[in-house]
Amino acid sequence: MPQITGKTKLLGIIGDPVEHSLSPVMHNAAIAHLKLDYAYVPFPVKQGDLARAIAGFGAIDLQGFSITIPHKQDIIPLLSEVSDDAVKIGAVNTVWRTESGWKGTNTDIEGFVVPLQTMSRDWTQMTPTVLGNGGAARAVIVGLLNLGCSEVHVVGRNPDKLARFYQSWQHLPTMASQIKIHNWDNLKSLLPATDLLVNTTPVGMSPRIDASPIDPSLMAKLKLNAIAYDLIYTPNPTQFLKLAQEEGATAIDGLEMLVQQGVAALKIWLEQPVPVDIMRNSLKGYLGL
Repeated sequence: MPQITGKTKLLGIIGDPVEHSLSPVMHNAAIAHLKLDYAYVPFPVKQGDLARAIAGFGAIDLQGFSITIPHKQDIIPLLSEVSDDAVKIGAVNTVWRTESGWKGTNTDIEGFVVPLQTMSRDWTQMTPTVLGNGGAARAVIVGLLNLGCSEVHVVGRNPDKLARFYQSWQHLPTMASQIKIHNWDNLKSLLPATDLLVNTTPVGMSPRIDASPIDPSLMAKLKLNAIAYDLIYTPNPTQFLKLAQEEGATAIDGLEMLVQQGVAALKIWLEQPVPVDIMRNSLKGYLGL
């Protein structure tokens, strides 16, 4: 471990809870590899304490920080500038210091897209289907539209939540016209035309690691040579990805998205290239993958 002194520059992550975060593992591994005098620290910040925490960060000259639940939306009014993509999602996960104050963006978009960009696919001709309609789905949708997809199909189980989700995009008319909302029953007709199937639901996480949002008989309808992408990174692979691979799909797990969103954030803070392999391997080692 590098020696921490009064000259060490601080980065961090805020949330409640924040003890489970894997960000310190990968960021400090990269910092140590680069031999930089930085340290990345978790800061537990309760919901009502956000404004005081941000004021304190200015006082101690914090260089930048990540944001997790429950602050991704509440942080926005406290920032001097927010990126266009973060505005579209309505959430910020990365903040850094500028001459005019704190600026925020959402690197989940880049984290999601980078693994897809390595594939030789014409995304303007691809039909994606997204399972779930929560915050993670928002980043996925913006990423897919940025990638060039002409439309994105979103499937959810709760009609009221689906309606609210669709309504939340109406202030962006062009994007709203590209988002197609479906009840879960529509999956039967969607899957045969789906080139990319993305799971943004928590189904398959511990302790229900044998669960999948799609059962084997339904997964059998998935288009041949499709891509299956699960935002869950442990277990690895998830039951969802196992079923998809049995149908010939190419699998992408959530670990790579976790790594790449961290890479994007660290590049912003350090203003230099960062060691992606070091960050990825540090997480794999920590998780025993």
